[in-house]
Amino acid sequence: MAVKIRLARAGAKKAPFYRVVAADGRAPRDGRFLEILGRYNPRTQPSFVELDMAKVDAWIAKGAQPTEAAGKLIAIVRGEKEVVAVEARPSKKVAAKAAAEKKAADDAKKAAADAKAKAAEEAAAAAAAPVEEVVAEEAPVEEPVVEDVAIEEPVAIEVVAEEPVADEVVADEPVADAEAGAE
Repeated sequence: MAVKIRLARAGAKKAPFYRVVAADGRAPRDGRFLEILGRYNPRTQPSFVELDMAKVDAWIAKGAQPTEAAGKLIAIVRGEKEVVAVEARPSKKVAAKAAAEKKAADDAKKAAADAKAKAAEEAAAAAAAPVEEVVAEEAPVEEPVVEDVAIEEPVAIEVVAEEPVADEVVADEPVADAEAGAE
């Protein structure tokens, strides 16, 4: 029988903790085991590792082979390996938002640096140029110009009255025909 020292998962969904166990290599991961050697909780900060090193050394002396994960935990408990703090990776959305904020901050810093450099350059140019006192002269007040315009005298317009023309009655048409048409 090949004995392995490995992790057996326990805990709720998305909230794992592990038992370090000595188990038959053919047994399922969370199945039958020979002995519990310790516990490991990766969800705490820093991770919690508790191993009974006397039991671990006894099983290794009997020929048990630790798995890669169990071997790392044994090395951490013995002090051979330092605990590596694993930072949680942000989601793509959070990473994109952080990158956009960083870019905006960098652009703002660059714009501020450019404006500061431009102001310093203008100040240096102003200091290097000969100093001329600029006296604000008062603008002369313009008096309204009165042009000599000949005032025209009103021209008298004579209106010729026309005599009213008398209405002429045309006698060519018979009056009797007009009255008959009106009925």
